[in-house]
Amino acid sequence: MTLPHITVLGSLNMDLVAYVPHHPLPGETLTADAFATSPGGKGANQAVACAKLSRDRPIEEHKEGGPWKGETAHVSMVGVVGKDGYGSQLRGNLARYGVDVSGVVESKEATTGVALIIVDKPTGENRIVLSPGANHVLTEGDFKNGLGLLGEGKPDLLIMQLEIQFGAVLAALKAAKEAGVDVLLNPAPARKLPDEAYQGLAHLVVNETEASILGEVEVSVLDTEEGLERVARGFVEKGARNVIITLGGRGVYYMSRDGRKGLTPAEKAKVVDTTAAGDTFVGMYALDAVGKRDGEFDIEAAVKKANKAAAKTVERAGAQDSIPWRDELE
Repeated sequence: MTLPHITVLGSLNMDLVAYVPHHPLPGETLTADAFATSPGGKGANQAVACAKLSRDRPIEEHKEGGPWKGETAHVSMVGVVGKDGYGSQLRGNLARYGVDVSGVVESKEATTGVALIIVDKPTGENRIVLSPGANHVLTEGDFKNGLGLLGEGKPDLLIMQLEIQFGAVLAALKAAKEAGVDVLLNPAPARKLPDEAYQGLAHLVVNETEASILGEVEVSVLDTEEGLERVARGFVEKGARNVIITLGGRGVYYMSRDGRKGLTPAEKAKVVDTTAAGDTFVGMYALDAVGKRDGEFDIEAAVKKANKAAAKTVERAGAQDSIPWRDELE
């Protein structure tokens, strides 16, 4: 049996994380309670989420390239790192979790991307500043001749975010449509998308801020279920098949082109750090999307499972290390 193939095209960053008693005010200098360095980047986080949630924890250290017991999906990462220590660490960490890193290349000119993350310890909420570095090496021209950069064969699902160059994302999106490859787009950091980006888009996953920017409405519009329905319907009318709006502690609103819609409550969790929660949601949701045959995708069930996985992530500190393995959700 051939495993479903998920390819993540996106960013790889080293996260430099400071845990503080509160987010600093303008001009304020804070002393951090703790500091950590960990592999991250929305693209890499989502690849790790797909990999970890598609298999159980290894009983002993897994050997790179070896088979995984109970693996339900083949996950590959495509992106660029610098030819430096951070780059080597990022590639090694992905491989440790079972991600195929043959599509992660090293740039001799650019340094590995870095994310500066400040976590408010009392609430677990974070603020992030990105220095993209090698993540911006990929350009629109890399996809002018199709998806060849992704390797041989076509993935069953291509996942993308907006932490690489915008032109590269739009070009890859167009190439995927022409090749008949489903795309899950998580447009973060948010910016307005051209209308053609929605046409034929299989899955659009956004949070409140992203939904307000893409939908060109005030965030307060999303405070009601009526407002959520109006914004989601706008994306569906532009061509998206499935729309997901994550709402943190309020839950998740979903709508599909076939008329299914609803607000799923959030799972109860003791919040420690919200870093990678959204990426975990994307990973679990993506696995459900490729695990069903055409016409059998249950968006409500997928949202509930993704909610559960994300809730597990916020109870732990860090990014990729906080993402649960499949057996941790049982």
